[in-house]
Amino acid sequence: MRKLIIFSIIGFFAQLVDGSLGMAFGATSASLLLLFGVAPAVVSASIHMAEIGTTAASGATHLYFKNVDRSILLKLIVPGSISAFVGAAFLSSVPGGVIKPFIAVMLTLLGVYILFRFLGNKQSSENIAAPKYGKKFLIPLGLVGGFFDAVGGGGWGPITTPALLAKKGASPRKVVGTVATSEFAIALSATIGFLLFLGWEQFNLIWVAAFVIGGVLAAPIAAYLVKVIPSYMLGVLVGGFIILTNLRTLIQSSGLQVNTALVYGIALMLWAVAITYQISVNKPAKVQGWMERS
Repeated sequence: MRKLIIFSIIGFFAQLVDGSLGMAFGATSASLLLLFGVAPAVVSASIHMAEIGTTAASGATHLYFKNVDRSILLKLIVPGSISAFVGAAFLSSVPGGVIKPFIAVMLTLLGVYILFRFLGNKQSSENIAAPKYGKKFLIPLGLVGGFFDAVGGGGWGPITTPALLAKKGASPRKVVGTVATSEFAIALSATIGFLLFLGWEQFNLIWVAAFVIGGVLAAPIAAYLVKVIPSYMLGVLVGGFIILTNLRTLIQSSGLQVNTALVYGIALMLWAVAITYQISVNKPAKVQGWMERS
């Protein structure tokens, strides 16, 4: 019973991060589950099934708070769902760990770009004309994001969120809400693939239920945070979080003997400096901006 309560708490905080920053439910919950000695295959399959419930709640609340760009939703969902099913089907033969370092490098660079693009931006950044995402951009993005989400045990948010945010004029609130809402279809498609090709034995339904309970409770809180946090701050938060979530993979794949705790400490300190600077730049309009979104 104690373990189930812990899993519910993990699901709560994982969804709080995912729903407010557009990524990392899988990465956060999987990392913590692995610390308990759970087999990787069981972790991946169980988390994807749990995400059906958590992403449904997350998507519904993001729609309620009008955080979703409906014009691109289906253009992401259709290719993402197809490739997520394919990724789940070939999971046993495709070495996701081999390509993970390359994805980590790309995402880290995108995270740095996003952080510095929003750094120094003021409240008016939300008023810039929204970017136009064409099918030539969205379809390949959905295919790549869905495939790596299934093969790598997570990746829809970390891939699609920074790619969408990299467009000039992108609203972090709309991007996070759209990605979180579209993830329901990706999780459902990947779970169907796992059921067909891995079997029910790879799922622990009790753990799934624990994650769903915690995640569903966190979903409306996360969606509200996206609505009230100013875009200039959300961009810096997302950029820094992307960098932090990929540091471990970069360190492990580099083969360098470095002090991981020290690297994370430096990264966290620099992130804190960026957040502090962003607050100071927007100090005159900070109170007004928060009140307008609440």
